[in-house]
Amino acid sequence: MFRIKTMNKISPTGLAVLDANRFTVSDNVENEDGILVRSADMHEYAFPDALRAIARAGAGTNNIPIDRCSEAGVVVFNTPGANANAVKELVICALMLSSRDVVGGIEWTKAQLAAGEDVAKVVEKGKSQFVGPEIAGKSLGVIGLGAIGVQVANIATKLGMEVYGYDPYLSVDAALSLSRMVHHVTDLTAIYKNCDYITIHVPQTPDTKGMLNAAAFDQMKTGVRVINLARGGLVNDEDMIAALESGKVARYVTDFPDNTITAAKNVVAIPHLGASTPESEENCAVMASQQLRDYLETGNIRNSVNLPTLEQDWSGETRLCIIHRNIPNMLASITNTLAKDGVNVENLTNKSKGNYAYTIVDVGQRVGDAVADEIRAVDGVLRVRVLKH
Repeated sequence: MFRIKTMNKISPTGLAVLDANRFTVSDNVENEDGILVRSADMHEYAFPDALRAIARAGAGTNNIPIDRCSEAGVVVFNTPGANANAVKELVICALMLSSRDVVGGIEWTKAQLAAGEDVAKVVEKGKSQFVGPEIAGKSLGVIGLGAIGVQVANIATKLGMEVYGYDPYLSVDAALSLSRMVHHVTDLTAIYKNCDYITIHVPQTPDTKGMLNAAAFDQMKTGVRVINLARGGLVNDEDMIAALESGKVARYVTDFPDNTITAAKNVVAIPHLGASTPESEENCAVMASQQLRDYLETGNIRNSVNLPTLEQDWSGETRLCIIHRNIPNMLASITNTLAKDGVNVENLTNKSKGNYAYTIVDVGQRVGDAVADEIRAVDGVLRVRVLKH
């Protein structure tokens, strides 16, 4: 039995993926083999010896100590694309909210009622202060063309917008999915100079943190409208407030409010609703559970943030799953160890991702702990799992 710990409420539809005959799932299991998590902060969490994988039901993994996981041989999964439709729909809503002061108009209307005014009469006189432009015919810049960005770019073209998309790491799948009507640009300057609206859809990394800052705003059109439903740290709040005060940015819609940015003028602060739909939560939970199940049962990896994607069909009696550093002579050390013990390799696949690599070896005989311990002793090996067909 595999022991799975849930660190947040996980959709029952997702948990149903984990067969009760093979998995014990609870929020209080100990020495767990795997963890299912959404937003719980794991940076101070003490890993049990048995922990082999963490699956995040969502795309962002800032709440998980990735480096510590990699050094411990713990695979970290996320669920890219599972919440893409939910976020895309909210981006379309944010486009409208950034253009027309719907939020301010609603608040003003309620205030008129509270003041005892005849609402039906006063709205005709007061509505002019909330007018805003239509989005059709305007230009939209999409920074980041992943699962969400591509969907946003494509639907914006159908809304009559001129769309520019920027992504220096555009994948083949994303490129094939991207509408031909989207202008794919290779320089952020083209987004800043040409676009009336800008929406950002990139992960937060040391390179992207605060990327929308004073220098970026200086290059943008006066009156640009900015949408951030990706990560709060992508935008420098102090610089954004200054840009709002000067009129450089006409309105800022963020899904990551705090006390500072919420109080600024012309900010629409949404309470982190990007993926908050029942459908999205189910999709993420199902995808996370499937990836966790497949790794624990077969060793196959899909959508890991710290290790490469590697899937191999079974072709032997025993499968060795080896997480190791991406250094020279590692494969030779592994195969030499097996050959010395008279173990015949049926199939072997190796892939790397940054400083780490993963090797699956299928062998045509039963292999015990002694052989696995010899491989564990190889310099650079971080974890070895032995699976039986």
